[in-house]
Amino acid sequence: MAERTQANPADESFRKELLGVLPHLRAFARGLSGRSDFADDLVQEAAIKAWTARERYQAGTNMRAWTFAILRNHYLSELRRSRRQTDMDDSAVERLLVMEADQEGPLHLDDMETALQKLAPERREAVLLVGASGFSYEEAAEIAECPIGTMKSRVARARAELARLLESEPGDATPAAIEVKKRKAG
Repeated sequence: MAERTQANPADESFRKELLGVLPHLRAFARGLSGRSDFADDLVQEAAIKAWTARERYQAGTNMRAWTFAILRNHYLSELRRSRRQTDMDDSAVERLLVMEADQEGPLHLDDMETALQKLAPERREAVLLVGASGFSYEEAAEIAECPIGTMKSRVARARAELARLLESEPGDATPAAIEVKKRKAG
């Protein structure tokens, strides 16, 4: 009879813990990138990198923070790589990929996603880590590799900017709408 190989108990424990953070990683990746397909790729790469580096993970420490840092670093690497590639015309992409929503709920979620994508990347990351993912300011600062005061400032500014963006009427923040307001005021 062939002998069954036993799974390493440490690997099995790591696997279970990693599987538990995947939904949180996906939510974070979706918020960072604004695209579900790219978010899935980011999560997959982060999970692969985490599994490959599992010997460096210390059991009992914060798996979420560790994997979020891996995902964030991979995301930043992808951004640097994509800057060297040419972009498609945004209006052409929008015409190809946008479809009308058939319910009001997704419209509000879409407004939030749109507003999130208008934030500076550092602020978007901060509000996603603290607000959406539930990390403390200390944990978020560690993940983002910045001082805690910087993290608090980024979160506060992101929240204020999100509130401003969500309170404005749809289309009010477009360059054309701003120009029309200037003309009327002037």
